[in-house]
Amino acid sequence: MRGFIIGTIATAITFAIVAYLLPQIDYGDNLTGLIIVAVIAGVVNGVIKPIIKLFSLPLTMMTFGLFGLVINAGLLLLIAWVSSLVGITFTVGGFPTDGLSLDAFIAAIIGGIAISIVGAIVGMAIHD
Repeated sequence: MRGFIIGTIATAITFAIVAYLLPQIDYGDNLTGLIIVAVIAGVVNGVIKPIIKLFSLPLTMMTFGLFGLVINAGLLLLIAWVSSLVGITFTVGGFPTDGLSLDAFIAAIIGGIAISIVGAIVGMAIHD
């Protein structure tokens, strides 16, 4: 339980830093909403991501791992969509409020890269 709480806090800090750095990602400056988005991200990354990565393994190998960026972008958009269903404001490039567009997908790719980098740094700073 302690690891889940620390992981959720680290994810929330990561999302807050990325939202500060990238104007395309917005969580509405609501701390409670940010924690809920972090929990949703934890569930998506813990349950759905391994299944998707397993089924996309041949495509990922053919693209030398670059398809992983597309997977991360899709999962970030999924987190935004699930957050909107729960009533939390979390948008990536305007998605889900403005609908899915190329701008939203590019923002999700950039956001996925930024979340990976910032998450690694936050993970080094916050130990379990």
